[in-house]
Order: sequence, then C-alpha cells, then structure tokens
Amino acid sequence: MSPNVRITLHPSFDVLAATTAARLITRLLDVQSERGEATVVLTGGSVGIATLRAVKESPARLAVDWSKVNFWFGDERYVPAQSPERNAGQAASALLDAIDVDPARVHFMAASDEVEDVQAAAADYISQLAVAALHEWENDDDSTESAPAVPRFDVLLLGLGPDAHIASLFPEMAGIRSLGVPVVPVTNSPKPPASRVSLTLEAINTAQEIWIVAAGADKAAAVGLGLAGANPVQVPASGAKGINKTMWLIDQDAAAKVPEQLMRRES
Repeated sequence: MSPNVRITLHPSFDVLAATTAARLITRLLDVQSERGEATVVLTGGSVGIATLRAVKESPARLAVDWSKVNFWFGDERYVPAQSPERNAGQAASALLDAIDVDPARVHFMAASDEVEDVQAAAADYISQLAVAALHEWENDDDSTESAPAVPRFDVLLLGLGPDAHIASLFPEMAGIRSLGVPVVPVTNSPKPPASRVSLTLEAINTAQEIWIVAAGADKAAAVGLGLAGANPVQVPASGAKGINKTMWLIDQDAAAKVPEQLMRRES
C-alpha cells in the first residue's frame, strides 16, 4: 500500500460524519492560512451529505472564511434542477444555504432542464473548470507550463458504492476508461438515474488530498478491494490517488475486510 494512503476507522456513521466535518474545517483553515482561498470538491450520498450537515452544525465552521472557498462537484445526476435527487440541492440544504458563500465560487453541473442533453452538461462543466484553471494559472507568478484542464483541488470528497464505484465512474464502463478529458457524460448508469455527469479519474487524481468516505456493511467488500490495489477498471475506487494524501475514512461496518494493522482508530 502506498505510503500516502491512510485508513481511519470510526465506531459509527454519526462519528464518521462528525469527524470528517471537523477534519474538513481544519483543512480549509490550514489552506486558507497558506493561500488565502481553498477549494473542495463535494460528493453526494448519505455520508457525504451527513458530513456537510455536520459542518453546518459545528461552531468551528465560523472560523472559516466561506466567501473564499470554491466548491465543485465530483458528479451529478442529470435530472431537473429542482429534483430532490440532485447532489446540488442536497448540498445546498445541508450546508451551502447556511454559510456566507460567494455564489460565483459554487460550480454546479447543469441540470436536464437547463441544457439540451447530458453531453452538453459535461461540456459545460469542462468549460467551467477550464475558466477557473486559466484564472489560477494567470495569477500564479511561479507557473511556467501551460494552463491545466482543472483548477487546484485542495480536498476532494468521494463516496463509495457497494460495487466500488466513485463519483459516477462505474466498473467496466466507458467513464472509468476515459482519458484526456476532465468530465464525461454517463448515459447508461447501472444505478438510477441512467444519465449523469462525472469527473474522470484523471481529474479526480489532480486533487491534493482525496478523502474516500464509506459507511455500512454493504461497503465492506468495496473497501477491501479498493485497498487491495485491484485494477481501477474493475474497482474504480482503487484508482483514486491524491497527490499528497489519500484517506479512507470508514466506519466499523465498512472496515470488516480491512486488516486491523492497517487502520487508525478515531473515537
């Protein structure tokens, strides 16, 4: 296992969400102290949204300058903008509507009633990423290479499916194989809804830190395979590797197939 991979065990779902929220607040504060602003990529799912809710409920959130936090999404369901299935709406209810965020810094993937098709939604997000990346590049006095396809991601949160999918990159499907683009349309998702938009594995792996958050016994096999170094085409989670750190934040049930000596426990 890579030395920059860290596995942290939590006794329950609630502790996992609360601890991940505290960890996120601390990381955003650290990055803001270094760079003035910070960027986080959000995920949906039960743990992802519970984590955002725990951030909202934490008194420590008041220490973060939310007006200088950039928000992106790792994937989105291609459904109408007001659909309760949208990660965007769930994230807004859980956290974004309660903080002093700059609307220009919250980057949503287009909904089905906003653009013609899922391919257009993916193209729109590629454009948003490119504009932000170019802005960063133009303001970086030390930059010597051409502008990247995506901006700097300080923390990228990922949920985990029982089949080991991350974002909307599913085993053996075109999305997990995609190269050379930061965002892909998904038209045949095995998990409803069928149409989605997702960051690619290449884009995900530009993040400084990737945090894979998983809870429940139904995730145990996926966690075990992901940590075993399986081929990412079959086990997408195994391919997620942050530049500086990859963290697996899991609860007791999800840890059933992880060797005890690999884990650090949180109380």
